[in-house]
Amino acid sequence: MPLDPQIQTVLQAVKAAALPEFWQLTPDQAREQYKQRIKRMDVRDEPIHEVEDKPIEGPEGGALMLRIYRPRKAESGELMPALVWYHGGGFVIGDLDTHDTACRQLAKAGDCIVVAVHYRLAPESRFPAAVDDSMAALRWLARRGHEIGVDPDRIATGGDSAGGNLATVCALLARNEGFPKLSLQLLIYPCVAPEPETPSHYAFAEGHLLTRKTLTWFYKQYIRNSTDTRDFRFGPLIAEDFSNLPPAFVLVAGYDPLRDEGVQYAAKLIEAGNRCTLVNYEGMVHGFLLMPGAVDAVKRAVAESGAALRAAFARR
Repeated sequence: MPLDPQIQTVLQAVKAAALPEFWQLTPDQAREQYKQRIKRMDVRDEPIHEVEDKPIEGPEGGALMLRIYRPRKAESGELMPALVWYHGGGFVIGDLDTHDTACRQLAKAGDCIVVAVHYRLAPESRFPAAVDDSMAALRWLARRGHEIGVDPDRIATGGDSAGGNLATVCALLARNEGFPKLSLQLLIYPCVAPEPETPSHYAFAEGHLLTRKTLTWFYKQYIRNSTDTRDFRFGPLIAEDFSNLPPAFVLVAGYDPLRDEGVQYAAKLIEAGNRCTLVNYEGMVHGFLLMPGAVDAVKRAVAESGAALRAAFARR
């Protein structure tokens, strides 16, 4: 399938802006440029019932910030299901604000509370700091989620790109630890391979927003040394055991360097006997979920993700 016409317009605008790529910037400069890019393709004032920032204790004693999205007022005595959301950005850029609209939309589409996690970023905090923060948030929600109206028996993990990586890793760790039992993994074009060496990494190395140089720059900021690439908490595709994992909804984009590894991860889940739905948005590029003001396909992606969440929570 050819590139979606709206994506072509986005790519043309990015090319005309002639901005430096993230790998040519400092991490702080890359973060600011990313925020400005998101603002240009976002929508304004996505309505939602309530948003609350809540600090909890992080794995090293400091504060770990959560942002809680409630799509509606809970009925008397009702505990709602929850999606723990890990934002994308290569473990280096992105934050609660860049993914605010996506979280609002997913909360409404899934009729669930979304708990977004402000995990530590690299290179200031390298691997496995993001994993430790992500698991700390998940464990807190499973143990104390009732304090914010969450049903501890209906929790999903989810994220886009690097956030999809963290969502898969948390699902694997929760399976290994026997707690908590998760309802779903919602994985939006996740990065799960230990090395960027699939055919799609080379086919879409340039010209489709996420470039090969930027991707490798992200990883160099994140890992401590090459030994980390042999740790499944960095590259969950190399985990030894994929059995007894929660159901998964895996969404990939056709013109994304990460496409093939997302497909491979879905295949691993299915081969191990897990329930998994794989959807390929063939005309899309990496990061399209954050373009609701420019790309109509975002609505369909959010709706499909919401339907997967509702179905998983209904199974309980």
